[in-house]
Formats: sequence, structure tokens, C-alpha cells
Amino acid sequence: MAGESQEALAVIEHREGVAALLPVLRRQILNHLHRGPDSATGLARKLGLARQKVNYHVRALERAGFLELAGEKQRRGCTERSFRASARAYLVSPDFLGEMGAGPGDLRDRFSSAYLITLAAQVVRDVARLRRGADKAGKRLATLALNVDVRFRSPAERTAFAEELAGTVARLAARYQSDSAESRSYRFVIGGHPVVRHRKGEQTNAISEG
Repeated sequence: MAGESQEALAVIEHREGVAALLPVLRRQILNHLHRGPDSATGLARKLGLARQKVNYHVRALERAGFLELAGEKQRRGCTERSFRASARAYLVSPDFLGEMGAGPGDLRDRFSSAYLITLAAQVVRDVARLRRGADKAGKRLATLALNVDVRFRSPAERTAFAEELAGTVARLAARYQSDSAESRSYRFVIGGHPVVRHRKGEQTNAISEG
């Protein structure tokens, strides 16, 4: 509805949502509407396309939940509707892949990049489900996120840091662990990877030592 606050992040969890974004034109429309509300007529003018064609894709994006009504106004006897993106960012959930989506339990090497990726994917999947349930119940989902960069002088220091971190987490977990019926389990995920360097608008991968 017009006037509602824009969601910070929307997680796309269904095939229909992913399919709605496959046409390049729809992603172009969504990119334009991230900059500000506009109508199909205004978008057609900016994209250099027929209004009917743009309007078709705008309606498809609206049905899929990517757009929301920003306002209406009368123009030459017709009602012109303007839209905005329903969220500031979108993320595809691993649930989209169904049984093809790997989970941490499918991998044995906990020091591999593949394990870290699947663990991150599990976080996206689980938190998206929890947030959906909290929204339906009208409650706030209690979460915590930490993000810090650390520069190591050598691989040995990196290893020492990892060992000390693991020991600290183990001690904290033992101190606060509760077996009471009223307690609720929380999952804390810790991972580390080289920082991706950005130079002059280009992205290059940082390679770890050893």
C-alpha cells in the first residue's frame, strides 16, 4: 500500500519470485525504481520503450511482490499509478534450490571454503524462515551480528587467533548453557575469510597465505 515504509531486505524464497526477475527488462525496471518512485509511462520514457510493454512487466513485478504502490494521480481522465521497489535490497534464499541446495551436513571439511558458504546459506535460510514467522505473529525477532576485520602478520598468527577464539567461545557456551525447560537454543555462526579488496571500482579477490 502507498505510504508504507520500504523493507530493508526481502528474501526471495520461491521459484515464482526468482522467475519474475529472469527477464533483463524487469531488473532494469527494478533498478530504476530503487532510485525513486515512477510510473510505467515515466519508465517507458527513460528506457525508450513502448508504455504497454513496460506496463506488462511492471504488473508482473507487482504481482510477485517486488513493487508496491507509491501513489496515484489523475492525468487526462486516467489514473496514473506510480510504484517503488518494495525493498532496498533482495537476496535469493537457498530454499529456492530445494533438495539440490547443499547444507553443512553434506560436507566434512570444516576448513574448506565450501563449508563456510553452505553454513552462510543455512543462516540465510533459517533466519528468513524465523523472520517470516515473527512477522506473522507480530513479534520482533531477536538476532545478533558481529562483523570485524583483523590484520594478521603471518599465517601462524591467524591460526593462533582462531584457536584462541574457539577456546573463548567454548568457555562462554559452557558458562551460559542451560537445560531448563524454559530455555531456548540459539545458534552462533563464526566464520572467517580474506577481505575482498576494491581498487578503482574493480573487485579483485584477496588470496590467503597457505
